[in-house]
Amino acid sequence: MHPIGALKAANLLCNRALPSYKRQMRILFITSTRIGDAVLSTGLLAHLIETHPGAQVTVVCGPVAENLFQGVPGLERIIVLDKKPLSLHWLEMWTKCIAQVWDMVVDLRNAPLSALLLSRRQLRLGRAAKQNRHRVISLASVLGLENNPPMPQLWTRDVDETFAKQTIPDDGPVLAIGPTANWQGKVWMVERFAELALRLTSADGILPGSRIAVFAHESEREMAQPLLDALKERRTIDLVAGNDLLSVFACLKRSSLYIGNDSGLMHLAAAAKIPTLGLFGPSRDDLYAPWGDKCRAVRTPISYEEAFPPGLDTLTTKSRMGSLEVDAVEAAANALWYDVTQ
Repeated sequence: MHPIGALKAANLLCNRALPSYKRQMRILFITSTRIGDAVLSTGLLAHLIETHPGAQVTVVCGPVAENLFQGVPGLERIIVLDKKPLSLHWLEMWTKCIAQVWDMVVDLRNAPLSALLLSRRQLRLGRAAKQNRHRVISLASVLGLENNPPMPQLWTRDVDETFAKQTIPDDGPVLAIGPTANWQGKVWMVERFAELALRLTSADGILPGSRIAVFAHESEREMAQPLLDALKERRTIDLVAGNDLLSVFACLKRSSLYIGNDSGLMHLAAAAKIPTLGLFGPSRDDLYAPWGDKCRAVRTPISYEEAFPPGLDTLTTKSRMGSLEVDAVEAAANALWYDVTQ
């Protein structure tokens, strides 16, 4: 028998022999390295926590997503994996988890070694489940919840809420803007973000006199600074910083409306349950639109296939969002606002 097959067989025999006495349940939750996908997976984690009160949770994720899980109820441990050659990061995970008997292993990454962990129940996201449906629905299928997928949910700490109250005090509405993304092709032009923000906060806009908060990571300062410069005469809040993600999330919860490019920040805003408008062009809004009753997506007049043709060099290409006009985004923002506030 192949060594991997022998290990799986041994694991199965061990699982059958494991005692069933009542004790604190332990869940291993293996999720994404990317912020957006990690946020979208939190609805599934929230469902597991709700349906298994008192469970101890260990989360496996990448370094950029680590902070998202710091406030998880019943958190026992976060295992942060840096990608290594030959997929050796999965061996690292296995060595850190093999000594524990898990009541449930939920693997959203199809890790090659997770099936060899001692566990009473294993749930994995197969490749077929990911195709041609929104990522939240795909993830929900792991627990058979695709017809009623749980909403993404994050848990803040006192320090996050304190930071948010100090940064965005109760002083009227706030328009939140996310002008950056992890790829230049998905970035709408700064001058259009500026014009849109001025229109929406003008006397006859949907948020007259609103403060404008600009969100981005400190590494994206070069992309975001021109927007801050263009809005310097307005009451702006500079949130281009190295703040951790839960503090950013807490600030988003205090905002009135979010508009931004397809990014992890957009999914944070949707999870904050504020009206969220995502801008799409060379990315799939059918798979990654912000999720929730207060969320909408607006895309370029050209299709995804036209915006992202075969052979496109993602390293050198500039914005593919040029056909998305300010009028179209303003109309979508107005429609969203009136839908959720009236």
